[in-house]
Amino acid sequence: MIAAAAGVLACAGLPAAAQSQVSYIQAGRLLDRPGQAPRGPATIIVRDGKVAEVRDGLVAPEAGATLVDLRDRFVMPGLIDLHVHVYADGDPLRQRLDATTRDDGDALILAAAKGRRNLLAGFTTIRDLGGDPRGIRALRDAIERGDIAGPTIVNAGTMISVTGGHGDGRNGLAEDFADAVHAHQINVCDGPDDCRRAVRAQIGLGALVIKFAATGGVLSNVAGGLGRQMTPEEMKAIVDTAHSFGRRVAVHSHAAEGTAAAIEAGADTIEHASYLDDATIALFKRHGTWLVPTEIAPVAAVASARAGALPASVIPKAEAAVKALHESHRRAFAAGVKFAFGTDTGVSRHGENATEFAYLVDLGMTPMQAIRSATIDAADALDRKGEIGSLEPGKWADVIAVRGDPLGDVRLLEKTDFVMRHGVVHKANGEATGFVGR
Repeated sequence: MIAAAAGVLACAGLPAAAQSQVSYIQAGRLLDRPGQAPRGPATIIVRDGKVAEVRDGLVAPEAGATLVDLRDRFVMPGLIDLHVHVYADGDPLRQRLDATTRDDGDALILAAAKGRRNLLAGFTTIRDLGGDPRGIRALRDAIERGDIAGPTIVNAGTMISVTGGHGDGRNGLAEDFADAVHAHQINVCDGPDDCRRAVRAQIGLGALVIKFAATGGVLSNVAGGLGRQMTPEEMKAIVDTAHSFGRRVAVHSHAAEGTAAAIEAGADTIEHASYLDDATIALFKRHGTWLVPTEIAPVAAVASARAGALPASVIPKAEAAVKALHESHRRAFAAGVKFAFGTDTGVSRHGENATEFAYLVDLGMTPMQAIRSATIDAADALDRKGEIGSLEPGKWADVIAVRGDPLGDVRLLEKTDFVMRHGVVHKANGEATGFVGR
């Protein structure tokens, strides 16, 4: 599959510096701009990690360039998942058992492994919406330096919450543990001024996006439901402060009341949006707010809860959310609300992100619309449309390939055959290349 123009030279396993700075990717079919019809045989020319040219036909590589032979594959931009937690592993029972024995260093190493699992699944960019802020920043920067392999990470640090709300780490803990958590907790705020402080604290720790909890959560270890928990004034203070620092805002929200208040506060994306009424759907459209569906998350939560891996208080919330969420999203999509792909991976298992696509098609999306939600539209929601989301000159060479036609069967995206990020090959012929850093 991968060879040097002057002779065979396997690229897999070589550090980034050792791989050719110029690659010619010969594609059997190329979806370079999701939303537009795919091309037939085409060639992507990659220079120094970015797309330099896209030409029709199978172009012979120049001297010294690396040939990537994907003539029998469907080639497209790397996928983007706007809702991932690399500090969670989709196994809540094991997480709770390990909580008192894992140190920050252990957690970071495990997070790096989960990040790479996302990359090998074809997700070359992820937005991490909750994890240790110092650790996720260090992981993000190590990947950008080329020290280790992983996806581009747009990190939120720790989700901002109110006292007792979804995101207050003291909830449900015994007193000794709750006191220890409180000593290190800077993400909890009460009142607009305190919430401004919480936003600035996360930005100071390296957050590139801000996330807050407008409502209760399915996985909260308390008996509270999914209703609004933060006041509109607190939400407005968070959004205004984040925007003043050039950060976009993602909002965890289930109940329509919380979603409506967050949209009116100026939030950029709403995560989950499980319970929607006509008025809230109209607000989405009026403000141009993105809905990040996370369809697979409540399904995974129900499975974990029924298996005894989650507290009993989670079960009714999870079951109710599963019933409401899909129908709410079906109505929102039919009404013209903007969707951007996100899974809440970490509630579900890392590397299984692409199972979300089938749920999106069941909402009424075509496979092309579902793919666009994870490429061009997700890039737009991230405010990175000029860098990622399509394969055009000047954008990063984030490229994946699959066997078959995902425009006919979107489930083919659940098994990527080839992954390149920033011009570096991480997966070829369905196997990881072995590249772990420079």
